[in-house]
Amino acid sequence: MEYHESADYLQSLQRRRPKLGTDTTARMLSHLGDPDNSFDSVQIAGSNGKGSTARMTESVLRAAGLDVGLFTSPGLNGFREQITVNGGRVPKERVVEFVEQIEPCIDQLAAEDDKPTHFEVLTALALYHFDVEDVDVAVLEVGIGGRYDATSAVDPVASAVTSISLEHTDLLGDTVEEIARDKAQVAPRDGPLVTGTAGAALDAIEGITDTVIVGGDGADVTAVENGMRSAVENRISLTGPDWALETNLKLLGQHQAANAGVAATLARQLIDVDTETISEGLRAATLPGRFEIRSTDPMVVLDGSHNPGAMETLARLTERYEYDDLHVVFAAMDDKEYEQMIATLPAVETAFAARPEVDRAASTESLAAAFEGQAAQIRQVASVPEATERAVARAGEDDFVLVTGSLYAVAEARDRWSRLVVPKETFQQGSANGIAGSRAESDIRRHVLSVTLRREQAGVVTQEFEDCGGTCNCSTVGTPEKLVETTLSGTSKQFQQLTTRLSSAGLGLGRLATQLEDALADRSLSPPFDGHGAALMGILNVTPDSFYDGGEYNRRDLAVSHAERMIESGADIVDIGGESTRPGADPVPVETEIDRVVPVIEAVSSLDTTVSVDTRKAAVADAALDAGADIVNDVSGFSDPEMRFVVADHDASIILMHSLSAPVDPGRTVTYDDVVADVLRDLQEQILLAEQAGIDREQVIVDPGCGFGKNAAESFELVDRLHEFHALGCPVLVGHSRKSMFADVSDTAADRLPPTLATTALTAERGADAVRVHDVSENNAVLETVSATAGRAPESRQQ
Repeated sequence: MEYHESADYLQSLQRRRPKLGTDTTARMLSHLGDPDNSFDSVQIAGSNGKGSTARMTESVLRAAGLDVGLFTSPGLNGFREQITVNGGRVPKERVVEFVEQIEPCIDQLAAEDDKPTHFEVLTALALYHFDVEDVDVAVLEVGIGGRYDATSAVDPVASAVTSISLEHTDLLGDTVEEIARDKAQVAPRDGPLVTGTAGAALDAIEGITDTVIVGGDGADVTAVENGMRSAVENRISLTGPDWALETNLKLLGQHQAANAGVAATLARQLIDVDTETISEGLRAATLPGRFEIRSTDPMVVLDGSHNPGAMETLARLTERYEYDDLHVVFAAMDDKEYEQMIATLPAVETAFAARPEVDRAASTESLAAAFEGQAAQIRQVASVPEATERAVARAGEDDFVLVTGSLYAVAEARDRWSRLVVPKETFQQGSANGIAGSRAESDIRRHVLSVTLRREQAGVVTQEFEDCGGTCNCSTVGTPEKLVETTLSGTSKQFQQLTTRLSSAGLGLGRLATQLEDALADRSLSPPFDGHGAALMGILNVTPDSFYDGGEYNRRDLAVSHAERMIESGADIVDIGGESTRPGADPVPVETEIDRVVPVIEAVSSLDTTVSVDTRKAAVADAALDAGADIVNDVSGFSDPEMRFVVADHDASIILMHSLSAPVDPGRTVTYDDVVADVLRDLQEQILLAEQAGIDREQVIVDPGCGFGKNAAESFELVDRLHEFHALGCPVLVGHSRKSMFADVSDTAADRLPPTLATTALTAERGADAVRVHDVSENNAVLETVSATAGRAPESRQQ
C-alpha cells in the first residue's frame, strides 16, 4: 500500500455517526495490542483553550527531558499535523503500517454496523504511533465533550477541563452544567481533575470529582497575566500551594495565563519538575493560528476563534493594541453561531467576507449580511487568500488586520507567510555545448520550481502557465489533503508572463507572483556573504572539551593567535564558541561561557573581521554582542526563547540551525519523509519567529544542521540539494567540518579532513553562501578552486 492510498482511506471515513461511546475505539486498540498501556496519558477537555493547554503541557514535559506524544485537533492542513512525537509529525511510512494493520478490524466493525469515524481511527493511529516511538507521556486533546470522546478509551493518569461554554448542545446537553458534567468524565481514576472553570460549571464538576482549581484569588493555583513584555509576548505569574513562578508566554491573554496554570499543574502531577523547567517549557510553547501575530506594521493577526466565547476573548485581546482602523477577514462554518461572533468584534472599518475551500463553509452573502451595521464597509471576496491580500494592501501602517472565524480560514491565510517556492533545477536549453547562438537568455534558461498551493489556486496556475507555454504538473499524492504539490517548468520569459498574469488573477495569487519573481531574480546578499563565492567561517573553540580541538585554544592569547592565523589564511568570519555541542557534552553555566568568550571576542573584533558567537544562551549572546560580535550562531534554533529578542535589540544577524537537540543526543531521532522538505518547513517556522520579534529576514542565515538529528545519508542529501534552501530567501551556511557523517567514507584511523574538503567543494557548487570549518587554509584552497572553475573572478580570498 502506498501512502496516498492510506491517506485517502483515512479521509474517506465518516465524520459523525449516531452511536456514542468509547467501545469502538477500545476494540481497535485491542486489535492493535492495547498500545495505550505502554505510556502515561494526559487528557485535556474544554470548550476553549484545550489546544493551547495541550501544547503547553507537551512543551513543559519535553523541557523536562521526556519523550512526548501529542494528539490535537484539528490540523491546519492535514491529519499528520495532529499527531507528533517531540514535535515531529507522524511519518508517512507509519501511517501506511497502521492502515494495513487496522483495516481488517475496521472491516469487521463495519460488518457489525459499527464502522468507526475518522476521529476515532486517528485516535487509534496516534496511540499506535506513540507506542512504537516508546514515548514517556501522551498528551491527548479531547475532540468533543469527554464522556463519549474517542480519547476517553484510555485510562489517564492526569486530566483537565479548561473552560465550559454552550457548545455541541445536540450531543452534550442544553445547559452549562450538563456540558460540564460530560466533560468532567475525563477525570483520572486516582487523582483530582485540574480545571480552569468557574461558577455553575465548576459547581457541577465538583459534584462528581475532586478538583484542583486554576484561576484568580481563592483558587488552588492562581494564574495572572501581568501585562505585555512586547507586542508578541506577555508576562504571567503562577502560584501554587508550595511553588511559584514568573515567565513570558507567546500565547497572549489572561485566558492563556490560566491555560498555562493548568498545564503547569498537570506537569507537576506527572513528574517532579522544578519551576525553572516549567517556565522554560511554557515560554517555548507555540500554537499557529491562535492570536498569531504575523506583522506589527500594520498589525496582522491570525486567530482561529470559531465560537462566541472564543470571539469575546479575541475582542478583548485586540482592544489592548492601539490602532487606527480594524480590517477583518472573516470566514466561518455554516453550522456556527457566526452572527453572534461578528456582533462581538470591536468596531470594524472594512469587513472582508470570505469562504475557504470547505464544503460546509458559510456563504459570503450570509456573512456579509451579518456584518450589516457592524462594519463601515463590507466586501465579499471569493477566497480567503485573496481577502487577506486585499486586507493587508488596504491597511495603513497603524491599522490592524484580523483573520478569524475558523481555523480553515487561518490555514489558508497563513500560506501567505509559510508557503515556499523551492528551486529544483535551472539549466540552459537549446544546445548540448551550452552555446545559445542568437537566442535571448530569457528564452534559453529554463527553471524548475516547486510550490504547494490550494486546489483552486493550482488549477488557475496550471491554466495560466500552460497558456504561456510552460509546463505545470500537479499532484496530491503525498501532500496534506488540502494542498497540491505544483511543479512549474519553463523559460525565464514564460515565468515573466506568468507573474504578470497572476498579479491580477485573484485567489491570493498576486503574492505568489511576487514570490516567483524573487525566486528567479539574481540573489543579492549583504557582506560577508557576497563578492567571491562562499564565505569562509573559521571555528574557534575556547573550550576544554570540543570534539576536534578542545583545549587547544582555551587561553586568550592562544585563541587570538589562532584567529589571526585563520584570518591570514582566508577566513571571512571567526566563529567563537565557549560550550561544546558534541554528544554527551556537559552543559556550561552562563557565567563560565561568558568568561570564556567575551575576552576573546573583544580582542578578535579589533582585527577587522566579522565575528560570530556560537551559543544557545541569550545571556551569552547579549554579552558577546556588547563585546563586539556581529552574528549569533544558535545551533539550537531558538531553544532559548529570549534569543530572538536579544538579537533584535542589538540589530544583529542570527544563524538558525535545524537541530533536534544541542548538545547532540544520539538517542533522540526522527523519521523524515523528505529530509530537505521537512527541514525547510521547520526552518521557515523559525524564521517567522525571528521576524515576529523584529529580526529582518535579511539578517537571518540558515544552516540545515548536518549531523544534528540526521544520519549520514540524510546529511549528504541536505548537501546534494542545498540549492533548495535558497527558497528561504536567506544566506545558507553549511557546518560539516570533520563530522560523524564522514565515518563510513574515511579510514577510522585517519582524520576526516579529506571528506570535509570534498564536501566543501560540493556545497560551494550547490550554492552555499558560507561554510563553517576548522581547517581554514585547506578549505580556502578548495573554495578558490571552485571559484576559478565556475568562471568567477580569480581574485585572492586572502585578507
